Amino acid sequence: MKALHVILAVAGAAVAGAAAGILLAPRKGEETRENIVDFVKSHYPGVKQNRLEALADQIAREVKEAAE
Repeated sequence: MKALHVILAVAGAAVAGAAAGILLAPRKGEETRENIVDFVKSHYPGVKQNRLEALADQIAREVKEAAE
């Protein structure tokens, strides 16, 4: 059970770091979305394309709302 907590903590930290990076260095929406897709593909190669697209859209939307 402890290993699961460590894995979840590392994954959470990676997501938080990526979000902070996006917020601190904003780019055009399409470019940000492509960066999110590339990041997720490189860190989670087993994710399906349609799930990846949905996740990238959700993250980009939340980042945009936070920036406003």
